[in-house]
Amino acid sequence: MPPTPTTRLTTGSDAPADQPSAPTARTLIGVIFALTAVLLVMLCAFALPSVNGGPHHVPLGLTGPQQATQPLQNGLDRDAWDVTVYPNPQALQTAVKQREVVGGLALGTGGLTVYTASAAGQQTSAAINALGTAMAARQQSKATVQDLVPFPADDPRGAGFTATAFPMLIGGILPAIALLRLFPGHANLRRRLAGVTLFALVAGAAVAAVLQYGFGSLHGTYWLTALGLSLGMAALSIPFLALESLLGFAGLGVGAAVMMLLGNPLSGLAGPYWLPTGWATLGQLLPPGASGSLVRALAFFDGTGAGRPVLTLAAWALAGLLAILIADRRTARGPQPETTSVAAI
Repeated sequence: MPPTPTTRLTTGSDAPADQPSAPTARTLIGVIFALTAVLLVMLCAFALPSVNGGPHHVPLGLTGPQQATQPLQNGLDRDAWDVTVYPNPQALQTAVKQREVVGGLALGTGGLTVYTASAAGQQTSAAINALGTAMAARQQSKATVQDLVPFPADDPRGAGFTATAFPMLIGGILPAIALLRLFPGHANLRRRLAGVTLFALVAGAAVAAVLQYGFGSLHGTYWLTALGLSLGMAALSIPFLALESLLGFAGLGVGAAVMMLLGNPLSGLAGPYWLPTGWATLGQLLPPGASGSLVRALAFFDGTGAGRPVLTLAAWALAGLLAILIADRRTARGPQPETTSVAAI
């Protein structure tokens, strides 16, 4: 008779080697705490700038008799307002239009005139208006408000402009991811670089056309605004490609997270002086904030104040190009992978 097969009980250690092991309870707890930490970081990144929002070293102009301006200057919060005194209302108006100050108060015998520039920041302009109204009430007079640099009549609150930060950020991330999928590998590195550059030019022109001619949110020279938007997108997508070339998809993920969690909430499109000073400075050094400042300068102030954001964005783009060249040379000098012929197999 043939031998009877014996039944053998297997334990977890006897399972096939190719069967994946189930995550342990320790792994589950670690994942839960890691996800909670990410959620808290996102909460702080988006909520803290709003919670601590308010006037922070806002450049404010004053003009009028010294016996009226001096007590007001002494009574203002120095952490909130940086005051400059001008000889007459005309000089103050010029200073607002040239972005030396974002608004001002003109004190005179006929009452008080409040000069604002809502295109420089809606919240800051509202704070200056409230300051002037309160001062006029104490003097039992009336405040007259003149918005010297307003948003266009079709979008008087600047909603279209302030909403551009997130689309511009996505416009920097998506083309990098799409081109990495379509043209993977070191051999397609230059093709990806050409692709993101072309996308930035086309997308910048399209976004500027929609904002200016579709929504009526911008005015100024269309092509300059379009080039500003294109430079902002290139300053995001080229460094993303560089991070992927150096560190793989992990580098792309880290770069996207930094721009999402810091660049977007600190962009200052509603007015950089409404953020705490250190946060505002950091936001203007990142591509989303620099892009917003550049578009604001080109679309509303005839290019005044565009120099610094142009240099910031160009530095990001050039740093990305340099990193891509480093990755290109490092890969070219590396050991070539061995090829095995089909016949040998």
